[in-house]
Amino acid sequence: MNIGLDMMGGDFAPLEAVKGLQLYLSDNIRTAQLYCIGDETLVKPLLEEHRVTSPNLHLVHAPEVIGYHEHPTKALKEKQRSSIAIGFHMLATGKIDAFISAGNTGAMLVGAMFSIKAVEGVMRPTISTIVPKINGGTGVLVDVGLNADCKPEQLNQFALLGSLYAQYILNINNPKVGLMNVGEEEGKGNILTQATYPLLKENTQINFIGNIEGRDLFNDKADVIVCDGFTGNIVLKLAESVYDITQQRGYGNDAYFTRFHYENYGGTPVLGVAKPVIIGHGISNDKAFRNMIDVAEKMIESDLCGKIADKFKS
Repeated sequence: MNIGLDMMGGDFAPLEAVKGLQLYLSDNIRTAQLYCIGDETLVKPLLEEHRVTSPNLHLVHAPEVIGYHEHPTKALKEKQRSSIAIGFHMLATGKIDAFISAGNTGAMLVGAMFSIKAVEGVMRPTISTIVPKINGGTGVLVDVGLNADCKPEQLNQFALLGSLYAQYILNINNPKVGLMNVGEEEGKGNILTQATYPLLKENTQINFIGNIEGRDLFNDKADVIVCDGFTGNIVLKLAESVYDITQQRGYGNDAYFTRFHYENYGGTPVLGVAKPVIIGHGISNDKAFRNMIDVAEKMIESDLCGKIADKFKS
């Protein structure tokens, strides 16, 4: 398998990306071919300094960088030699099987939508986040910010995309799907959730268990929690603050709360596009980069994108 890594994406690039490669390669014998896309005048000396060497590493020169505050579409058009633009070109032309970046999120989403394109039948791709369960398990919250305004039909598709991710990447058999709402009763909620409920109830491709409330997020009631991106992003940022508070108050070694740290999961895949695209946090460290590569490997090995395409054909 061939994985492309944007070495210039992230607040601490390219150093943390290089250290992430070091962690990845030191774990055990790896077979993935890694294409390190970035400014070789900056990346090569760091690879040498940290003694990151492997016949599986390939440096791809990209002299331009898309900054965080640049307009995504304009930047991708004008900076064809940027690490993100080159990464998507390599993915679109089959030179790599997955692309990873902790760079400009907007540029990554635009690239995923227009360079790779959505799977046929998918109205809008989505992004999710891992939810740490109090019993030690994990869940999926979807959408968490890509689609702030949604239609019921889109939430219905998010439920299927989240279920496939939970099944093939998190190894959850027959994942339980819950609709985030203000009450458990079927008639609860706003216009969106009221219209979404019957669609999920009739969807034979998912295991829908009904509405769930915010207090159910971290228990074992549902494995896949569906909501619009506006609600999901608020929940995500609130959960991230839980980790920060535990650190400030001296609970940093608590086994449960440490699972809230973004670095444990690396990045989130864009679900519903034709090839694996993984977006990392802007403050990604070495562990996060290592875990992003792991996610890319799992997506390629499981052929998640292919399984999504098959489901939407049916």
